[in-house]
Amino acid sequence: MASFAYSLLLFQLVIVISLFHFSSAARRLTQDQDPSSIFQYHNGPLLTGKISINLIWYGKFKPSQRAIVSDFITAVSSTHPTTTNQPSVSTWWKTTDKYYHIAKTPNSLSFSLDKQILDENYSLGKSLTTQKIVQIASKGSQKDAINVVLTASDVAVDGFCSSRCGTHGSSISSRAKRSKFAYIWVGNSETQCPGQCAWPFHQPIYGPQSPPLIAPNNDVGMEGMVMNLASLLAGTATNPFGNGFFQGPKDAPLEAASACPGVYGKGSYPGYAGELLVDQTSGASYNAYGVNGRKYLLPALFDPLTSTCSTLV
Repeated sequence: MASFAYSLLLFQLVIVISLFHFSSAARRLTQDQDPSSIFQYHNGPLLTGKISINLIWYGKFKPSQRAIVSDFITAVSSTHPTTTNQPSVSTWWKTTDKYYHIAKTPNSLSFSLDKQILDENYSLGKSLTTQKIVQIASKGSQKDAINVVLTASDVAVDGFCSSRCGTHGSSISSRAKRSKFAYIWVGNSETQCPGQCAWPFHQPIYGPQSPPLIAPNNDVGMEGMVMNLASLLAGTATNPFGNGFFQGPKDAPLEAASACPGVYGKGSYPGYAGELLVDQTSGASYNAYGVNGRKYLLPALFDPLTSTCSTLV
């Protein structure tokens, strides 16, 4: 079993060190260097083919909360943009095409939203280990699928808030030996650590205390889940089994999105998300249009061809 955390510690360090200077990691990623020396391809497979995404809701979520995430997955899954508004979620995802170009792998990847499984009775309790997360993820399809485990705000998960906001990994299928399935876990940080896992929609625990931005879907915890899910989905596509694209140690890698912590728009710096779009009616900040009138704030993705963090706005 392999697991790759979306690094919360990196984000915390960026915020703290920014009081004096940019972090060394941020400097390295913005220097004029050969992309291959910064973001290495380890010759392993990238995610390809038709992949179904199953959402496994662990704990209690309102239907309106589930819709925020399912609409995001629907927007990512669309091969033909369902909205004429730009920038869109599908435009954001196109940056991952560049990883397939470098790997000389035809990008045949396409997503579709499949099953939504509800576990409202906390079948494995309210305190989960990584092993239990994998056990929950196993409830979904184990062939040509990504099983996304979403834990409610009253569920504790090992490392949640202290070192990670979510993780992705792979596990051996219990139904088809010699095959692996990919999984993602993200937690709702609303009551546990919104300053760490839902920034910039909540004041950060560390660094400058600028006012939080207004969430476009009126739910700080769910906005955080979408931002982290987006990051982990990009990591899953480009480093599904631990030997794809990443920088640094294999057990704590920088991946397509985690290489650009805290970057959401142009002009960003530690503690400032960057220049964003603002809804004139609600005052909410966002950088991507989705389906069903949704607006989202999505993280920058590392562009392996230019060695820069690519933003939508």
